[in-house]
Amino acid sequence: MSFTATSGLLNTATRATLSSLFSPESHLLLRLFSSSPSTFPTHCLLSLSKASPSLFPVRPSISTMADAPDAGMDAVQRRLMFEDECILVDENDRVVGHDTKYNCHLMEKIEAENLLHRAFSVFLFNSKNELLLQQRSATKVTFPLVWTNTCCSHPLYRESELIDEECLGVRNAAQRKLLDELGIPAEDVPVDCFIPLGRMLYKAPSDGKWGEHELDYLLFTVRDVNVHPNPDEVADIKYVNQEELKELLRKADAGEEGLKLSPWFRLVVDNFLFKWWDHVEKRTIKEAADMKTIHRLT
Repeated sequence: MSFTATSGLLNTATRATLSSLFSPESHLLLRLFSSSPSTFPTHCLLSLSKASPSLFPVRPSISTMADAPDAGMDAVQRRLMFEDECILVDENDRVVGHDTKYNCHLMEKIEAENLLHRAFSVFLFNSKNELLLQQRSATKVTFPLVWTNTCCSHPLYRESELIDEECLGVRNAAQRKLLDELGIPAEDVPVDCFIPLGRMLYKAPSDGKWGEHELDYLLFTVRDVNVHPNPDEVADIKYVNQEELKELLRKADAGEEGLKLSPWFRLVVDNFLFKWWDHVEKRTIKEAADMKTIHRLT
């Protein structure tokens, strides 16, 4: 589905007229939408649409039509799969084009066309040096219900997220997705708080149909933030220290409690995380950065 708001409805006079329609929470969403409609999270638009369908109508798109591919897919995930355009890169991280999230995650496309897209993984620590983990929602198309790092997603093929200088495009995307997935407001995570530590290239099947082939930017930050998970994206969250993460790894390896970790998170854990975590605790994170190397991991 997609949303439109009638032009001119969001001026000051109209907001005053709308006071009887919207709850205090919706008033906050309305102000946020008015200031930045192009980056407004979909689940927040749903709230406004429920409050006033005439002002925020839902219109059908190809991703919601009955004859669309994978019509049984969760509606939110299907919209993202068909409307989001990932950035295609070569193995040296040079932009070579763009394609839908749907195509970029089809294993037959990945194998036949060697589709490789740019991605990012955020590792957010609080002031107690605990790492925020999330469990992906059950409706995620790839790797549902697995535990992973704070946020994992893709910069989109749009001007603000294609900026290579100082990894600004990727950092803009990280800020956008932390709001979308975890409800972390932009003021809690300004783009300059993300420290790119490295890049890795990996391929991982999810099931017989879906998978990942990503050139992944690894972004670290230490911030105390307000977290309000979006249930369309996140099933659960937890903060862990190093010993608690090691216990999660032990359970995952032993198959206990059905606990599973995402393949990209496990690659970071096995190759980088604990030595980088030591830098987090010493507040010397920038000393660990190596953005010249692309680590090719399997």
